[in-house]
Amino acid sequence: MFLSVFDMFKIGIGPSSSHTMGPMVAAARFLDRLRALPFHAHGLKASLHGSLAFTGVGHATDRAVILGLAGFLPESYDAERAEAALTGIRATGRVAPPGLAEMVFDPARDLVFDYGPALAGHANGLILSATDAQGDVIAQETYYSIGGGFVVTETELAAGAGAVAGPKVPYPFRSAVEMLEMARQSGQSIAAMKRANELRQRDGVALKAGLARIWAVMNACIERGLATEGVLPGGLKVRRRARAIHQALLAERGLNLTAPHVINDWMSTYAMAVNEENAAGGQVVTAPTNGAAGVMPAVIRYWLDHVPGASAERVDDFLLTAAAIGGLIKTNASISGAECGCQAEVGSAAAMAAAGLCAVLGGTPEQVENAAEIALEHHLGMTCDPVKGLVQVPCIERNGLGAIKAVSAASLALRGDGQHFMPLDNCIEAMRQTGVDMSEKYKETALGGLAVNVPNC
Repeated sequence: MFLSVFDMFKIGIGPSSSHTMGPMVAAARFLDRLRALPFHAHGLKASLHGSLAFTGVGHATDRAVILGLAGFLPESYDAERAEAALTGIRATGRVAPPGLAEMVFDPARDLVFDYGPALAGHANGLILSATDAQGDVIAQETYYSIGGGFVVTETELAAGAGAVAGPKVPYPFRSAVEMLEMARQSGQSIAAMKRANELRQRDGVALKAGLARIWAVMNACIERGLATEGVLPGGLKVRRRARAIHQALLAERGLNLTAPHVINDWMSTYAMAVNEENAAGGQVVTAPTNGAAGVMPAVIRYWLDHVPGASAERVDDFLLTAAAIGGLIKTNASISGAECGCQAEVGSAAAMAAAGLCAVLGGTPEQVENAAEIALEHHLGMTCDPVKGLVQVPCIERNGLGAIKAVSAASLALRGDGQHFMPLDNCIEAMRQTGVDMSEKYKETALGGLAVNVPNC
């Protein structure tokens, strides 16, 4: 099994990789199935289950399914065209996806939020059906959105298809122990081993261009967030803060009036800019999820703008190292908030960012592994409890603190020689076990924690 850097970092739309991007991808896959049928479907139906039902409205899951069944995809999403399509579908009760005949689909009637028990396979489940003119089901599929925009069918999940199959690679590590042993034997860095694996799927030019695009989209998201004011959608009336904080930080530069800890404000502002854009439904990069999309870009931007000797040429190494760590976490635990809480989202993102930063600052593979472990360890037990099911409170600020922890973890690891008490593999397993034991109230259902402790007015 092989998880590419382009599996870990997907370009898509907010506010959620599991609740927005995943359902849209599932709908696209169902349309592909219908295109292969020897007959035309007359109508479509969809039902959302588990976390997709409980926080689906706040995460725009209904919107994602409607647009997905109309033929929209996260990577080519056009907001203006999507708004026009939604208006038309709600008015006519019909969708006309490319390559298929027009089908009946009235979202008010044919899209159901099922608030009963979650489906057996995963907390994020949806069932898509096609019917004939009499209303009989002629095709049906159960999909699970397993985090980070990854989608599997019920059959694929049962077969263990949570990872992406790919070619044989020169460094097929599935654990941190294997990764470090391969690094010792080969004399290669983690980034170099990951690059060699990636080159089995695409040539060097395509790899470099793809990585450049990932960073360009991340950075553009920061810039949009730093330039935009206003109130975020969804009803909480959360004000965007990144622009005002950034303007204040710029005004203070060179005045020698600020304390050293203000660097934390820079990191938080970069992260908040991304997650404000995500909350508004803008274009983001899953890193490894949308809810945690601000951590990685914030740490890269901190490194490039504030650390002497940083070079944009090394962003590739940052991303490749981070993807290697993210792949270990996804393979052996989870990156899904609905499965393991926010420790699996912001915690994983912090571990990935800490590893990437440690690598570009000259860390050895052992120090990189240590940095990832420190960052993940100190997110263990973090719940996913979004107020009103929106990816806003506490998610936006939480990314800022995740970035700060990532930088601190990398710095601590670089102060040592890579030898440490708790191996990363054990920490990943502890995260998985904690997620299994965590109450469903604290796993992206908005039924506990901060989600139910809100002001009455």
